[in-house]
Amino acid sequence: MLVCFPLEAAGFANGFSTRLGGVSSIPENSLNLAGYNDDSEELIAENRRRFLNVVGSEFRLATVWQEHGDRIKLVESDEDIPENDDKADAVASAMDGVLAAVKTADCVPILIGDTATRSFAAVHAGWRGTALSIAKKAVETLQREFGAQPKNMIAAIGPAACGRNYEIGEDVMTAFREAFGDDVMRYFSPTRPRHALVDLHAVNRDQLIAAGIPDTAIFTAPYCTMERDDIFFSYRKDRPKYGKTGRLLSVIGRSPSA
Repeated sequence: MLVCFPLEAAGFANGFSTRLGGVSSIPENSLNLAGYNDDSEELIAENRRRFLNVVGSEFRLATVWQEHGDRIKLVESDEDIPENDDKADAVASAMDGVLAAVKTADCVPILIGDTATRSFAAVHAGWRGTALSIAKKAVETLQREFGAQPKNMIAAIGPAACGRNYEIGEDVMTAFREAFGDDVMRYFSPTRPRHALVDLHAVNRDQLIAAGIPDTAIFTAPYCTMERDDIFFSYRKDRPKYGKTGRLLSVIGRSPSA
């Protein structure tokens, strides 16, 4: 598991899982934490038990049914915690003992913690969510719902398909241009006709800065899931190899004992 130490020092339990140390067969002994279409509930439950033994067994996971949109689920009571009851791509809360969690396998996971209000959010930003500015909207949700201020926030951007490998088509470039104008094309590197590489790490980092989080308080993991499919699930690399892939979990919360 990867940990953002500035978030941890600020009182937030956090982590980006790897594929190592589990009981799934994607491949053998993989830590699949959410890919229900490609794995059994029993194996995923055991993998989550192992993961929570590292993060903190006192925590409960708050996750959602992800749709590659920009909806953000608020977790404000125990009734909000059951998994997959709501369709969303981010989870925000200020509850003790809850881990806001998102699932990825090449998309960008983002964790945000506010040091003053101790509210927090986990964000799933694929290319569609990024084009919809879900990272910026998560910051605005923490402001609106919990009184947080971006100047007090710390953000961690986790492992994802990087700009050296993540090739997309003209439809993605068109969606970004329509959302942000021609200037957004600086994040793209042409490869072949009507295709380009896109740096979603950089796009989301700049969205967080535009939302008011200091650039010195944003930390990006130096890993590409497509390059390091030995330690991370990668949808683009695993599907051709195994016909299926697991999911990583990225989590943030505050301990009830803190």
